[in-house]
This record gives sequence, C-alpha cells and structure tokens, in this order.
Amino acid sequence: MGRYVVRRLLQMIPVFIGATLLIFLMVNVMGDPIAGLCGERQCDPATAARLEQEFGLDKPVWQQYLTYMGNLFTGDFGTAFNGQEVTELMATAFPVTIRLTLIAILFEIVIGVTLGVVTGLRRGRPVDTGVLLLTLVVISVPTFVTGLLLQLLLGVKWGWIRPSVSSEAPFDELILPGLVLASVSLAYVTRLTRTSIAENRRSDYVRTAVAKGLPRRRVVVRHLLRNSLIPVVTFIGADIGFLMGGAIVTERIFNIHGVGYQLYQGILRQNTQTVVGFVTVLVLVFLVANLVVDLLYAVLDPRIRYV
Repeated sequence: MGRYVVRRLLQMIPVFIGATLLIFLMVNVMGDPIAGLCGERQCDPATAARLEQEFGLDKPVWQQYLTYMGNLFTGDFGTAFNGQEVTELMATAFPVTIRLTLIAILFEIVIGVTLGVVTGLRRGRPVDTGVLLLTLVVISVPTFVTGLLLQLLLGVKWGWIRPSVSSEAPFDELILPGLVLASVSLAYVTRLTRTSIAENRRSDYVRTAVAKGLPRRRVVVRHLLRNSLIPVVTFIGADIGFLMGGAIVTERIFNIHGVGYQLYQGILRQNTQTVVGFVTVLVLVFLVANLVVDLLYAVLDPRIRYV
C-alpha cells in the first residue's frame, strides 16, 4: 500500500504540471487583462506599459508560467489586479465553499444512497418508479431554475429561510444552497446506487449469505451495500472537485462569496492571477480526491490489493 501511494503521488506531478500549464495558457488567451483594468475607457500607452511591467504581462507566456510556478512553491499565488493577495481571497473563499461542499456531499450520501438502496431492493415496484421519475425531473431541470424557485418560495414568499446568505455563511444558512448544489448529483447517486444494488443482489455471494441464514439487515449492509458502493464512491470522489469549482450558479443565486463567486469575478474582470490561483488549488483537490477514492476501493472490496 505504501509503495502504491508513493507511486501515485509521483504520478500526480506531471498531471499537475500539465493541468496548470493548460489552464495558464487558456486564461492568458481569453482577453486583454489591461483593458479590463482600465474599464470602459482605453488605457493610454504609457499606463498600459507600466501595468504590463508591474504584473509581468510584458514577458512571454512561457516565462510568465515559469515565474508563476516558481512563486507557487513558495506559497505565493500572486496578486490580484486590485492589489489584494490571491492567498487572502482564498482564505475567505475556500472555507465557505468547503462548508457548502460538505453539506452537498452529505445530502448525496444520506439521501442519494438511501433512496438508491430502497429502490434497488424494490425494483419494479411503485416506489421505484416514483423515485426514478423524481430523479429524472431533478436532472432535467437546470440548477439555476431549482435555486431561484426554492429561494422565491422558501425565502421570499413563505419566509422560512434567509433569501441570501450572510457574509459569515454559517452551516444553517448553507443547508438550502447545499441541497440545490447537490440536487443533480444526488439524483445521479440515487440512480447509480439503485442499479448497482439491483445487479449485485443476484450475485452468488448474496445468495450464499441468505442461504446461511444471516439477518436481512446484515446481508444488505455488510455484503450487498459494501460491494455496491464502489461506483458510487468513484462518482462522489470526482464530484467533490466539480462541486467546489462548479458552484458559480448556486453561489450567485444565494450571494455566497465562495470559490465560484471569486472565479466568476476573476473571469469577468480578466484577472489572470485570481483565476489561475483558484483553479490550481482545485486541480490539487481533484488529484487528492482521486487518490482517496482509489484507496477506499481496498476498504470496500477485500479482493482489491495494492502493491
């Protein structure tokens, strides 16, 4: 196991370099950041030249990337065009998005897996058909429609919640945004768990456990569910990064100043340092999540061994 982890960590290095290089190149060709700094009026040549020199934009792109990576290993993610350190923006944005993501993942695990197990064990029955139709509706409706509708009903019309999240973004205010953020993924987790449970239910090891007279609860939890969770864990592991980086719509609806909000502002203002810095951290989140998922395979299925 130890050698496998070391090998995977070494494999992350070229993936990280390639991903950050691709992001850096894409961000640098999306527009002129100096024009975004000057607003509607065009900068005069002298001011533009001074700003390019100040932010290192007068150098070739490859040299800008090497400088960025060199600073990155010292913990310096650069300075935003408004003069604020990118690390300061991260310190305020990432805790909020992490709390939002934890709530969303909790909804996926508790509600998604539970509904998947129930429908998988009752495949073809009315409860199975009802849940399948409900998840299909959730997948079909865009997130911004779900978010705005729930905000209008629960926040504005009925007054059960605050329509927008406060700047502190406590856990209780993030419950509804977390549900909105997790809605589509929750539906996929439900359907994926259902399919996996229904397939493994006919496996030999399940029939053997039943024939041995084991209690139904133990058969479902210890044998059937444990082996059925491998594709679900894979999906949730990849979904962690998607939720953190793809919360732009949800954070805009509920006025949450998290990672999605900062990415939106950075793209809108063509703030290269902000966008590249935040996406670099998200790449690390993806890589670590994939490693944890691979290690969980051996926990869920004893037949899997890493050497």
